[in-house]
Amino acid sequence: MKKILVTGSAGFIGARVSEMLLEEGYQVIGVDNLNDYYDVNLKLWRLEKLKKNSNFIFYKISVENYNELKTIFQENCPEAVINLAARTGVRYSLENPFIYLSTNSGGNLNLLELCREYEVPKFVLASTSSLYAGQKMPFRENLSVNMPISPYAASKKAAEMMAYTYHFLYGLDVSILRYFTVYGPAGRPDMATFRFIKWMMEGVPLVIFGDGQQERDFTYVDDIARGTISALIPLRYEIINLGNNYPYKLSEAIKLMEKSVGKKAHFDYKEFHKADMKTTWADIDKAKELLGWQPQVSLEEGIKRTVEWTKNNWGWVKKIKI
Repeated sequence: MKKILVTGSAGFIGARVSEMLLEEGYQVIGVDNLNDYYDVNLKLWRLEKLKKNSNFIFYKISVENYNELKTIFQENCPEAVINLAARTGVRYSLENPFIYLSTNSGGNLNLLELCREYEVPKFVLASTSSLYAGQKMPFRENLSVNMPISPYAASKKAAEMMAYTYHFLYGLDVSILRYFTVYGPAGRPDMATFRFIKWMMEGVPLVIFGDGQQERDFTYVDDIARGTISALIPLRYEIINLGNNYPYKLSEAIKLMEKSVGKKAHFDYKEFHKADMKTTWADIDKAKELLGWQPQVSLEEGIKRTVEWTKNNWGWVKKIKI
């Protein structure tokens, strides 16, 4: 049995990655500080599911705490690290850029240094499609991404560069995964899919920044988790897109939500935010070639599953703060 350290294990993607690893027979060492960026009840719900498996060990700490992380490496001797701990959200990064740099860059450096010290051979880093702002579509991994338009994107760029440094200097095998608009059951309430479904069910107008014509390469969480686990193979140093390979207009996604919820949406339009991207579209040829990966869940099916989860858990989900 391999031991995998998963940071952000109570987060949206981290919990699903951890769950799939456990299903495949891995031992998962989970790390999460359970911060209150969004309603912690969602994190606790995900965490309770994981704790039912005896092969899951959990530590409530921050990746910013080097000394506590070091104890975990000493006690558990992980064979790989999947770093999914991050401060997320483009708009909030403008309000508090310091925490984004300390977590996404500094916390990532802590993990890289401990991988070096304890000779952990494999490191997987979750990065973001936000780095591609202003680039030609579909976004390919070899594009120059040196003009981030938010502190969030800048902090992830810094994390990528430091990961390369540790590969170059110390031979650490690194897979960097750039995720594209991840959605699904038990998702983040700051993301459009979660909040739009909740608002529809409550009869509350949907707050739309812009005209709804912006496009996103929506990717279902199970597909993202599969791709993340597949990136544990030796690759030396690679940056790989994980996306659905098709940009949908936000208005199209809303129509699919209306169909599954069974209600018409009402809208409250706001000014488009300059730190947001108009369109995202992943070229996934590299993921197909190196990982044998491609998305399996269509947007219609993914939204249907997400709505079903929301309805099945409505008793407590309706209390989630947005």
